[in-house]
This record gives sequence, structure tokens and C-alpha cells, in this order.
Amino acid sequence: MIKKLLFILVLVIFKLSFSQEGYSDYYKLRLKYENFEENNTQAFPYIQPYINKAKKEKNFEKLVQGYKDGVFYSSSNEQKLIYADSTVWAAQQSGDKDLISTAYLEKGVVYYYHYKRFQAALNEYLLAYEYSKDTKNDFLKYQNLYHIGVVKSYLGYYEEASKLFEQCIAYYGPKSKSGLHPNEVYNNKKGYLNSLHQLIICYRNLHKPDQADKAIHTGLQQVGANGEYSQEKGYFQLAKGISEFDRKDYITAVDDLKQSVFPMKKSGDFARLSVGYFYIGKSLAGLKKDTESIVYFRKVDSIFQKHQFILPDLRENYEILIKHYKEEGNQGEQLYFTGQLLKADSIISKDFIYLSSKIHKEFDTRTLLEEKSKLEKANSWGNIIIVSLIVLAIILTILLVIRYRREKDIQQKYILLEEKFSLHQNSVPEKSLLNIDAEEKKTGLDENKVEELLTKLKIFEAKKEYTQKGLTIHKLAGQLGTNSNYLSQVINDCKGVNFNKYLSELRINYITALLFENKEYLKYRIETLAKECGIASRQNFSDLFYEINGIRPTDFIRKRKQELDSKNSFSAFNPA
Repeated sequence: MIKKLLFILVLVIFKLSFSQEGYSDYYKLRLKYENFEENNTQAFPYIQPYINKAKKEKNFEKLVQGYKDGVFYSSSNEQKLIYADSTVWAAQQSGDKDLISTAYLEKGVVYYYHYKRFQAALNEYLLAYEYSKDTKNDFLKYQNLYHIGVVKSYLGYYEEASKLFEQCIAYYGPKSKSGLHPNEVYNNKKGYLNSLHQLIICYRNLHKPDQADKAIHTGLQQVGANGEYSQEKGYFQLAKGISEFDRKDYITAVDDLKQSVFPMKKSGDFARLSVGYFYIGKSLAGLKKDTESIVYFRKVDSIFQKHQFILPDLRENYEILIKHYKEEGNQGEQLYFTGQLLKADSIISKDFIYLSSKIHKEFDTRTLLEEKSKLEKANSWGNIIIVSLIVLAIILTILLVIRYRREKDIQQKYILLEEKFSLHQNSVPEKSLLNIDAEEKKTGLDENKVEELLTKLKIFEAKKEYTQKGLTIHKLAGQLGTNSNYLSQVINDCKGVNFNKYLSELRINYITALLFENKEYLKYRIETLAKECGIASRQNFSDLFYEINGIRPTDFIRKRKQELDSKNSFSAFNPA
């Protein structure tokens, strides 16, 4: 889909760049894995040297490419998101607005395609749009328009979305048939087919069946039997099946809809797979095969349970199931699906409230202001300056309000953490994480051995040995002369947390205390602080600090410095 399109775009740019400089080391490294299929983790032994080389040489453009490859070849959503974050960071270091825009777009695609988190995806798309406003890269410009169109379509603004998809089709169409490099032709054809599919969705919801059918026919004709476009073919077969259902041609609809299921399963597009199952169920119901139809309606619910996401069009799925089990007199199932419907409504309404205001305030208003600015420029420079100042004042006001609210929230969290630290320093509660009364030890193990192990753990804590790098439960068990299962049970029962939580709290509490007590540590970089307490990853350290302390380390350090500066200023004006 579009994620592969993004990958191939950068690959084309990468290859073209090296056509001028010969076969560089970067090029040779990339040749070893560029033909692997998406999500194939066998590429990583080759990707990592590429990333290491780019880091060492501070070649941020190549580093962006390496991290993007990490997104493409990672097999888990979590890893894709980690590499997407790294892509944004590397792009920002480069200072290249096109690279930064592409990186935000990449991260948005991960949120949209792999997580179906529309709110998070839209935030990334809007950032990408902001950086691409002045771009000369038309491909990048239309990628942004495509993704904004997808969100508009999801919100139900089909007329507006269709205009964006028509623009994309007009751009991608001719280029997919041009004499460009084969990879560029493939890239543009992907953009064309995906835009056409989204336009069909808009036509269907705008009650334009003839236009939808014509677009479906064009799409199927374009993909043909080409295996490279099997996913897109699945989308067009899905659209064809829905169109046949609307015409009450249920037998043909079931056949086409079932053919669309496999490519959507293979690609992991659970949202469209839900739509396929829903319309298979509806078509079977149209054929009076109620028992079979319920099987497919329940499959929609299974996907919703797993991913906690549902398209607004599928709300009817739960109304059908509730009605079915009510007629059967099955109150248990009726109650369950009523609860699922309420949960679906909650998720859908939450998305709509957030996305609707966001899309209009941060995209449509911005776009209209840009168009207005262009028109006024043709009339008078004076009017442009006035309008620009007004817009700037509005933006600055909004930014100040956002910043004020964020700062207020950070300040509150900092005060809470400071109070927590003061209480910890001034008193030692009888029942703390690291001091559990004997009667609370519920291990069921030999009491003497438990006491011995707890004593060793106290020494381990007192000597701050938890700052060792790469410390695992197996390593610690070896150091304490016990086995990992025994140690895990004692920590779980006597400390009240698992080993990872126990170790994380020790480390974060340790580094938090240093930051409070020794102002020199406030000068350290986040990476250095992470290493100081034994955490290898900057991101992992930041996330753990936030999870335990309720505030990011960068925000904490900033507030701590402000507090110390304020105290110093007060001392200077009020000497003892």
C-alpha cells in the first residue's frame, strides 16, 4: 500500500543519487537487502551496518534512509514505530524540510496503517503538511494531500475528500504511464491505484453508483493479473462486491467479497477485512443463509476485540447481532453485543470529536488562509501585511495558550514529584516498595532462604548495583547465588512488582535523586543519564522516567534548573 510506496520513493531517490557518485559503501550495503520483501527481518544484519556507518559519519540523509528501511523490514508494529521515531529525529538533524516532511508522513502511515490510530496519524500528517508547504517535490505534496483526504473520508467529508483524491489521480495517472525509471512508474501507479480506491469509497457514500462502478472497472483493468498489485486488486474486488450487494446480486457479491479477503489478510489491513466480512454477512443474509451470515458478523466483532478499532460504517454490524440474539431469546449474547456497540460508539465518537475539529482548525483554515494570502498578494502588498499580521497574532495566541497549558501541566507534575521526593527523604514508610514486613511475605518458600535473599537484595540496593548495564534476572540470580525462578518469585511476592518493574523503579528513583541533589547532573545529556543508571536506550529511559515520575526527563531538568535559578536570584537580593 502507501507505506511500500513511500519506501520505494526513497529507494529511487537513493539510487539516483548514487548514479552520480558510483558504487559507494552505502550503495553496496543496501544492495544486500533491498530486494527482501516487506517485514522480512533477515534484512537487519545488513541494515544495522548501514545505520552504524551513517551515525559514525553523521550523514543524516543516509541515516534517515537506514531508519526508514528499519520501518519497512520490521515485523512488529512496535519496532516500526520505534524506527519511525528515529527517522523523524535523523530528518530533523539534517535540517532538510522535505526529509522532515517525509519522516512525519512515514510515522503517520505507521499509526494509520498498522495501528488505525487516526488521531495520532492526523497529527503526524499535519506536521508533514506544514514542512511540505514550500516544497518543490510534487510527489511529496500529493502524498500529503492523499493522507489528509483519507482522514476527511473517514470523518464523512466525502465531497471534500473526493476533490483531493481527484487531484492525486490527475497527478499520479500520467506518471504511471510515462517513460520514467521502472521503480518510479511503479511508485506512481501505487499512488494512482490507492487514490482511485479511496475515490470509489467517496463515490459510494455520495450515492454515485455509476461513477463508482466505472472507477472499479478502471481499477481492475489497471491491476490485471500483476501480482505486484494484489493488495490493490483486493480493494477493487471488495468495492465490486459491495456494489453488487447494493444491486442485490448477492451470489456474485459473496464470490467477489470472498476473493478480496485473502490479500487483505496477507497485508494485515484489518479495517478493510472487517468491511469484507460485514458485507459477506449481509449478502448471505440476503440469500436467507442467516446461520452463515452470523459467523461473518461475529468475525467483525473478533477484529474489533483484538484491535479496538471499527469504521463508522460497521456500527450496523452490532445492531444486526443484537436483533438476532434478541429474536433467539439469548439474553447473554444480546447483553454482550449491546456492550460492544456502546464501546464502538465511544471509540467512533471520540475520533470524530478530535479529528473533526483538528482537520478544520489545523488543515482547512490554514489552507484557506494560504489561498487568501495568494489572492491578496495580487491586489496589494499592504493588505497582505495586515492579513499576515492578523494570522500571525492568531497563531501566536494559540501557541501561547497551548504552551501555557502544557507548562502548567508540567509544573503541577514537577511539584508532585518534588513533594514525593521530599516525603521519601524525610520519612521511611513501614510498607514501602523496598521494605516489606515479614507478615507480608507470601512466597510460600523457606522463610530463612527468603530472609537471606531479601538481605542480599538490600545490599544490592544499598550498593546501587542495579546500575549495572545489561542486568537481567538471570545475571542477578547468579550474583546472589540463587536461580532466576526463585528470585522472580521472591521479588514478585515480597516487593509487590515483577523484576523489570522493580529494577526500573530502583534506577529511575536513583537518577531522580541525583538530579534533585546534585545540580551537576542537570548538565548531562539524556543519553548520559540513562547510562548512569544502567539503561541502554535513551527512548526507554525517557519512557520509564515518564511512567514512574509522570514527567519527561527533559521537562523535569528544565523545571529543576528554573527552580534553582529562582532560588539563587532570591538569595542574591536577600542576603543573610
